[in-house]
Amino acid sequence: MKKQNIAFELEIYESIDELHEVDQKLMIVAVEARKNAYAPYSNFQVGAALLLENGEVVIGNNQENASYPSGLCAERVAIFQAGAKYPGVVIISIAISATSINYKVDTPAAPCGNCRQSISEYEVKQDQPIQILMMGEVGEVLKCNSIADILPLAFNNSFLK
Repeated sequence: MKKQNIAFELEIYESIDELHEVDQKLMIVAVEARKNAYAPYSNFQVGAALLLENGEVVIGNNQENASYPSGLCAERVAIFQAGAKYPGVVIISIAISATSINYKVDTPAAPCGNCRQSISEYEVKQDQPIQILMMGEVGEVLKCNSIADILPLAFNNSFLK
């Protein structure tokens, strides 16, 4: 038996104001996108914004449904929209922001497992990492260089040969 440590680097910014201008603008779009989330059940609104290689920005927000499994998270709404509208265009980065009607979200919101898997699929497909920016309503912003950082040992199409 052998043991292996899996680790990654994470950049932590005290606020959105510390981000590079491009990242800051993308996060502002994600904040605006979350305002149109349809979240009547959880009262937890999430916005996502993708920066594509062609300069386009694609947004998404969570869309809930009374039949809970039928809803979609902001990240998947955005990434699927990008895949439908701009097939084959590389996704450079995704910004994610969350807020709640019930409390102040001051911790960065990371993608759920389903969203991590979906982002991973596109990262593998384009053979290029997707930078991820995460924040709550206020406070710190986390930045990682790839979905592989927060989803190590991901299942992908290489297992389906």
